[in-house]
Amino acid sequence: MFMGEYQHTIDSKGRLIVPAKFREGLGEKFVLTRGLDQCLFGYPLSEWKVIEEKLKALPLTKKDARAFTRFFFSGAIECEMDKQGRINIAAPLLAYAKLEKECVVIGVSSRIEIWSKQNWEQYVAEQEESFEEIAENMIDFDI
Repeated sequence: MFMGEYQHTIDSKGRLIVPAKFREGLGEKFVLTRGLDQCLFGYPLSEWKVIEEKLKALPLTKKDARAFTRFFFSGAIECEMDKQGRINIAAPLLAYAKLEKECVVIGVSSRIEIWSKQNWEQYVAEQEESFEEIAENMIDFDI
């Protein structure tokens, strides 16, 4: 399980040091793709296979299913960590998430997310205002 929030930087070559606490869970190779809310999602290969199977089961006749599957898979790359725990993030993913220098890497249960520091701070500020309301709505999910 991934949890926590870590401040990091991306170097001029588009490399990011993956937080040490996340390295073992991700494995030497993992999948990075466009996520929701303008961040990147990173999945261990085992978790990616589960998601892949679920998305393959979506009906091709549904426009939203086709669009989401295209968006999700077309942005996916397999990342491999070097000996220093760094990964190279492809230019299209850097652009999508507006990643330049300062970023935030967070753990979200079965995945990691990589955010630009500015987008993360804005997201947190917006969500803090409605956190209690969101929590009340989660009761519908038996949480």
